[in-house]
Amino acid sequence: MTQKTYVIGDLQGCHDQTVALVERIFAQESTPPAILFTGDLINRGPDSLATLRYVHALAKESGGRIDTVLGNHDLHLLAVANGIRPAHPSDTLSHILQAPDGAALLDWLRTRPMAILRGKHLLVHGGVLPQWDAQQVMALALEVETVLRGPGWVGFLAQMYGNQPDHWDAGLEGMERLRCVVNALTRLRFCTQDGVMDFKMKESAKADPASGLMPWFDVPGRKTEDVTVVFGHWSALGLLLRPNLIALDTGCVWGGYLSAVCLEDRSLLQQQCPEYREHSGKKSA
Repeated sequence: MTQKTYVIGDLQGCHDQTVALVERIFAQESTPPAILFTGDLINRGPDSLATLRYVHALAKESGGRIDTVLGNHDLHLLAVANGIRPAHPSDTLSHILQAPDGAALLDWLRTRPMAILRGKHLLVHGGVLPQWDAQQVMALALEVETVLRGPGWVGFLAQMYGNQPDHWDAGLEGMERLRCVVNALTRLRFCTQDGVMDFKMKESAKADPASGLMPWFDVPGRKTEDVTVVFGHWSALGLLLRPNLIALDTGCVWGGYLSAVCLEDRSLLQQQCPEYREHSGKKSA
C-alpha cells in the first residue's frame, strides 16, 4: 500500500493529546505513515519536555518519515537556553533546560528544517512572502538551516530578533537577509499586497481593510499558488482547508483541538484538548 503523509498542527507542549493523535494515525494505517509537524512543538502547554522527547524519539526511529519544521517558539527555546532571550512568564520551558538530555534535545531541534517540500505540498510554520515560489522558499530555508547547523549558530540567534527588514529584497545580505527569511517562515500572518510584513496583529484572523493588510495567503498572484502550502502558527485563524492551502493551528493549548490532515485524501483527525491556557491570554501563539 502507498505510504500516506499526515501533518499535525502546533503541539505547544500538549503531550497527552499528541500521543493520542499519533497513535490514532498509526492505528488506522497498515503501512507506516509519514508524519510531519508544523513546528512550535513546545511552550505554553503543560509538558513541553515530554512532548519534545516524544517527537524526537519518533523522528529518530522513523528513518526520515517523521520530522518537524521549526517554529518561533522552538527558536525562542534555543535563544533562552543560550542566554540570548529572557524566559517569558508564560513559558513552560524550564524542565527542558534542566533535563539531563536537554542539550541533546536542543541539538536535535536546531538541526530541523525551516521548510519541507513533499511533492506539491510545501510545509512551513508561519507563512511565505508573495514574491517567493516553492523552490525559492526551499533555497532560502536552506540558507538559515546551514547557519543553525553550523558553528556560528549561537551568534546567529543573538542577531536573529527584530522586525526589520519587513519586506523581501533579493539584494539583502548577511543577517538582514536571514532575519527576513526567519520572520516570514516563522512569524508571518499579515502583509500588504507588496509583501510588507506586519507583526503587530496577532489575535485576529481579519485585518481592517483600511490598513492595507491581508493574510499572506490572500495576496493576489502569490508565487506559491501552484503548490499547497501547509502551515500552523495562527490559532485565531483555526482550521482552513482550501485547494492550495491547509492551516492547522486549531488552538490545542487554548482548549481547542490538535488537528491532523492526511495530504493524500484531506481526511481530518482531531483530538479535543483541555484549556491549558485561558482565552483571555495571547491566543495566537
